[in-house]
Amino acid sequence: MSTTESRLARTFELLRRHLEREREEPVATWSSPEALKQRIPLELPVDGVDDETLFERLDAIVAATPRTTTRRFYNQLFSGRDDFGSVGEILAVFLNSSMYTFKAAGPQALIERELITHMGRRIGYAQAEGTLVPGGSMANLMAMLLARNKARPESRNQGVDGPRLVFYASTCCHYSVPKAAGILGIGRDQLHRVGADVRGRMIPEKLRDAIQQDLAAGHQPFLVMATAGTTVRGAFDPLEPIADLCDEFGLWLHVDGAMGGSAAMSEQWRSLLAGSERSHSFAWDAHKLLGMPLSCSVVLVRDGGTLLSSLGEEASYLFQNDSEYDLGEMSLQCGRRNDALKLWAAWQHHGDSGFGARIDRLFALARYASSIVESDPDMKLHCPVESITVCFEVKGHRSDLICEALRRRGEAVVGYSILGDRRVIRLAVVNGMLDEGDIDQFFASLRAARSDQTQGENKTDPVPC
Repeated sequence: MSTTESRLARTFELLRRHLEREREEPVATWSSPEALKQRIPLELPVDGVDDETLFERLDAIVAATPRTTTRRFYNQLFSGRDDFGSVGEILAVFLNSSMYTFKAAGPQALIERELITHMGRRIGYAQAEGTLVPGGSMANLMAMLLARNKARPESRNQGVDGPRLVFYASTCCHYSVPKAAGILGIGRDQLHRVGADVRGRMIPEKLRDAIQQDLAAGHQPFLVMATAGTTVRGAFDPLEPIADLCDEFGLWLHVDGAMGGSAAMSEQWRSLLAGSERSHSFAWDAHKLLGMPLSCSVVLVRDGGTLLSSLGEEASYLFQNDSEYDLGEMSLQCGRRNDALKLWAAWQHHGDSGFGARIDRLFALARYASSIVESDPDMKLHCPVESITVCFEVKGHRSDLICEALRRRGEAVVGYSILGDRRVIRLAVVNGMLDEGDIDQFFASLRAARSDQTQGENKTDPVPC
């Protein structure tokens, strides 16, 4: 056995122990940062250590890491593990392809193109172009860049000048939206936040008012960033009337479907995305509801040639004879890891129908969880369940303290947020392995953690959404 094969064998033994811990141990063994630094040697050495020492340290790190792939992790909009997604990820690491050229990536470039085309068709783009990106924040940044260059074609070479560029998103938009404006030099203050209804959806009439006010002030509106699946409420902006306004005023429409884009796989729920085919660009995170290993995100663009016109550069040492499949000319990155193989492998296994069934199951489980809340007189549901998040509070107990108690007990990891002026527990149902028994167990653990807490008030300073 070669040295590499021996180390691989040790690695898979480490992973086997990790799977055992997932089944038998708490979802998170609580330790402070100071305690972890004392327990695990994290300092980088002057001289390297031997294999035995290194694997001992790796095992300690794995054991101390929160187990996000278990059925008790509800804290983020990712959870669980897809077997073939993991297989594809492992193979991608060993193949170590960079996705900038066909010469370097071979069939991996064809796989990415197939994913872009197929995912585009699911949201209504006849022949999409796009690229895989390291997260939905990057997808939103790229979309804003494309929209800016469409509104100001000279800005790519000369910088942004002229009337003030302004754009719009709901009060419930993701924080990556103002961040992108700051990065691109548009300015965070040029984001005009449009009011949302009680369900967290952008109100088109308020969007029209904001656009008209900016035009009257001599500004140049250029972009609307709609949200398909808000982070807390899971709400979907009404895309059809928003698209009507974008057509009327000549604005780029981007849909941040990082969370909710996967509804396109469900025959039951894809109507939530009605109008997505009229957008100019669309962000979709497959590491959220489709369960891919982090990260696996895509930005889709409706019209061919858009990415190349905004991102293409001359690099004769790199882009040579296979321009049709040289994906690097349509990316912000040069060297880029292969995030396509894991999604392709999982899609081969599940097919469209399997992914659709997964989305239907997750939406149904979220509604099952909300029914438990509504039937318990000691709990209060704060908004209707739109997709896969359930926002509620335990009456008379602070939501943040209950979440912390669950984490310290190692029984569940779940987060809290603020809706209006109330702290609420946000249960995110994204793990495809979950069933109703897991939801029942979560609420049993919640009630036990509640008994540890003294009375407390959830009223706090209000936030816009």
